[in-house]
Amino acid sequence: MKEFVLQDDFDLSRSTIDFKAELNPEQLDVVLHGDGPALVLAGAGSGKTRTITYRVAYLLERGVSADNILLVTFTNKAAKEMLSRVEGLLGRYPVGLWGGTFHSIANRLLRIYGRELGYSPSFTILDQEDAKSLVKVCIKALNVDTSARRFPSPAKLHGMISYGMNSGKTIPQVIEQKYPSFTEIAPIIERIGELYQVRKREADSMDFDDLLLNLRKLLQSHEGVRRKLAQQFEFILVDEYQDTNVVQAEIVRQLASEHGNILVVGDDAQSIYSFRAAEIRNILGFPQTYDQTKTFRLTTNYRSTPDILAVANASITQNKDQFKKELTAVRGEMERPNLVPASNSSQEAQFIAQRILALRDEGVPLNEIAVLFRAAFHSQTLEFELMKRDIPYEYRGGLKFFERAHVKDIVAHLRIKQNPRDEMAWMRVLGLMNGIGIVTAQKIIGQIRDIEALQDVLTREIKVPKRAQASWAMLVRTLTKMSAEELPADLIRAVTGGDYRDYVEAEYPDFMDRLDDLEQFALFAEGYKSLTTFLDEVSLSADYGSVREQGGREDDEKMVLSTIHQAKGLEWDAVFVMHLIDGKFPIGRALEEKGGLEEERRLFYVATTRARKHLFYTYPITAGYDTLMISQPSQFLQELPTGLLEEVRLKAAYSASPSRSRWNDRSDDGPTIVLDEMGERVKKDISGMSFLRDVNDL
Repeated sequence: MKEFVLQDDFDLSRSTIDFKAELNPEQLDVVLHGDGPALVLAGAGSGKTRTITYRVAYLLERGVSADNILLVTFTNKAAKEMLSRVEGLLGRYPVGLWGGTFHSIANRLLRIYGRELGYSPSFTILDQEDAKSLVKVCIKALNVDTSARRFPSPAKLHGMISYGMNSGKTIPQVIEQKYPSFTEIAPIIERIGELYQVRKREADSMDFDDLLLNLRKLLQSHEGVRRKLAQQFEFILVDEYQDTNVVQAEIVRQLASEHGNILVVGDDAQSIYSFRAAEIRNILGFPQTYDQTKTFRLTTNYRSTPDILAVANASITQNKDQFKKELTAVRGEMERPNLVPASNSSQEAQFIAQRILALRDEGVPLNEIAVLFRAAFHSQTLEFELMKRDIPYEYRGGLKFFERAHVKDIVAHLRIKQNPRDEMAWMRVLGLMNGIGIVTAQKIIGQIRDIEALQDVLTREIKVPKRAQASWAMLVRTLTKMSAEELPADLIRAVTGGDYRDYVEAEYPDFMDRLDDLEQFALFAEGYKSLTTFLDEVSLSADYGSVREQGGREDDEKMVLSTIHQAKGLEWDAVFVMHLIDGKFPIGRALEEKGGLEEERRLFYVATTRARKHLFYTYPITAGYDTLMISQPSQFLQELPTGLLEEVRLKAAYSASPSRSRWNDRSDDGPTIVLDEMGERVKKDISGMSFLRDVNDL
C-alpha cells in the first residue's frame, strides 16, 4: 500500500479559510489529521456535514488535485449540498472532484470500464418499474402458474432478488430467513431470479443493484483497473458509513487499497436500515479492517437541550454492540422531556393535538413541530384528531391512512356489504383477483346489477371464465363470511382473516406493516355499531385532504407526521414520539431477529435526538373497546434512570363506549384535554412497573 500523507508544515494562516475560528476542537482535529484510515464517530447534531466539507476544502487548500478526491454520500442532495458548501468556502467550484452517491459513482466508472465485464458504454439502467416489468416477463417465459395459489407479485420477487444481491445471500437463504411462507416455491423463485439476471445481461442493461455488484466485480477481477483507480483516488471520504452494505464496504476497501487515506463518517447509534441490507458491522469492525485506524469522536451537540441529550445518552448505553460516546449540549437547559401516559389511543391523540395548538400559540411554527412513530399505522387515530381540529399536516414515510391501497381494498369490500350494487367497489375488489381483468369484471357485475343484498350474490349462479374460477371461489368464501357479520370491525376482520391476507403477503414486500394497518383499522372500527355511519365518516375523512387543497389552503404551513426512519437527518423545535408501548415500539417481530432489539433502541435514540427544545413521549395504557387490554409502556422508557423525564398526568380521560361511535355520537360537553388545565406536572419515579396504575386515576 502506497501511503499519501500530508505534511504538517502547512501554515494555516496562509489559508483563505479560518479553520481554527470556524470549527470546534473536535472538528478541527478531523480536518487537520484525518489522513490514513480514519473513523469519525459523529453523534447526532454534531456538525458532521460541516466537518466533511471543511476536510475537503482543507485538502484542496493543501494542494491535492480535485480529481484525486472521492466523496461518497447516500443521496444526490447531500452530495450537491457538500460540494456547494466547498464552493462557498473556496470561492470557486471544485472542478474535477468526484462526488456523488455510490450508484452515481459506479455508473460513471462502469461507463468507462464496463467493456471489461462485457457491457457497452451505452448500457441502460433499469429503474424500479423497469425491473418489475422484466421480472414479470421472466415469470411468463418460465410458464409459471401463478393462479394455483397466491404467487408473489413482481414487486415482491424483485425485493427478494434485490435483498439477496445487496446482502450477499442466495435467494433460498433470503426466503428461509425473511419469507418462510414461500419455502415451497423457493426453487421456482430461484429460477426466476436466474433468468432475470440472464435477461438483463442479454439486453445490455443493469438495475441499481448491478451498478454496485458490477463495480465490485470489476475491482476484484481486473487488477489493472483496480490499481489505476486506487492510485487516482488519493483521498476517499464516505458519509453515513453505518448505512453501507457489504458490497459498498468492499468497493471502498478496493479503492483505498493503494494510498490508504480512507475517512469514513457515521454514527453506529443511528444504524437503522438493516431491512435494506445495511450492515452495522462495517462501521463497528472498521478498526479491525484497516490497521492503524485513527478514531475521532464528534460529541458536541448543537441541536438539542441538555435534558433531551441526557435521555438519549442514557438510552443508548443499554446497547452492548457499539462505540461508547456521550453527547454534550451547547444549548442551555429548558425543560425535561415530558412523559404522557394516556388512558387510550383516543386520549393520546387528543393530548398531542391540543399540545400542538398550544405550542403554536406560544410561537412555535407548525412546520417546527413533528410527531414521530415506529410504524405508519400508529398514526391513524391522531390523523382523525388533526383533521377534526383543522390542523394541517404533511405525512412522510408513505401515504395518509385512507390513501393506502390496502385500506381502500377493505373499504371497497365493506361498501359491497352496504350496497351490493356499488359498481366501483366491485371493480376494485374483482381487480384483486387473479384471472379477472376489466372485461371479465364488467361481465360479472352485469350479472348482479339487480341484487338487493349481499346474500343474493351467494345464491345466484355467476358465470365466470375458467381461468377466473379459482379466484371467484376465494372471493365467494370471503363474501360468505361477510354475510354473517354486521359490525364494521367484524366485517374488516372477516376480510383480512381470509384470502385477502394471502393476497397482501404475496403482493407487497412490506406486507406485515400493511396487516398491522388493517388490524389498527379494525380496532378503530370497534367504536362503531353502524356500517353506514362508519363508511360515511371514512369517506369524508378520505376526501378531506383534497377538499382542503381545492379550497386554496395548500400553502399553509404544516406540521409533520413521520415514521422515524423517514425522520433521520431532520430536526424540529418540538417532537412527539407516540405509541411507546411494548409490542409496538420496540415492534414485536424485530425482537425475533438477531440484533433486532438493539436496532429498535437505535430507532428510539434517533427519534429522541430529532428534538431541539421540546420532547414528548406518549403512550396509551389501554387498548380495545369491548375487551380492555392493559398495555406495557415501552421497555425503552422503563429502562431510563429516575428523574430524566417529567410526567404529565392527564386528569380528564375520555373513555370510548362500545355503544357509541367515536365522533358523531360523542357528547359535545365531554372533557376537553387542555394542558394548562389538566397538566399537573408530577415528579415521579418512572422506572419499571411504576407506570402501571388504575386507568380511573388518570
